[in-house]
Amino acid sequence: MAMYPEDLLRPMREELRSIGFNELRTGQEVDAALKEEKRTALVVVNSVCGCAAGRARPAIARAISRTPRPELLYTVFAGQDSEATERARGYFTGYGASSPSITLMRDGKVVFMLERTNIEGRDPSAIAADLTKAFDQFCSVPAKAVASN
Repeated sequence: MAMYPEDLLRPMREELRSIGFNELRTGQEVDAALKEEKRTALVVVNSVCGCAAGRARPAIARAISRTPRPELLYTVFAGQDSEATERARGYFTGYGASSPSITLMRDGKVVFMLERTNIEGRDPSAIAADLTKAFDQFCSVPAKAVASN
């Protein structure tokens, strides 16, 4: 059940879609995207809250504007697309429900997560720095793969 009028959320959804995120609106879409995925995927649980608007989304845009970056970009919307959000959270083993949240996955497992407590009250630049550090660690092309090309 949707909590907010879709017209209110459209710009919030578009903010991530416009920078390359694929929006997952159903549980089936989440499973199709994440179930067997081995590449790096950034999964954002979007939200109407101020910390999503003023902190998380700007930080994400800044972080993915450079390389290395995740190969896949996905988003679900908490409070609106409940089934998709709950299914995505099912992949975040060891973490509670948090919105917003920013999760980096590789080989189908969480390798880095920023929960709401790591987002609220922080500057977007600091959040982007955390993300780019994680991207440097988990999204770089392995040296072996470079050598074999």
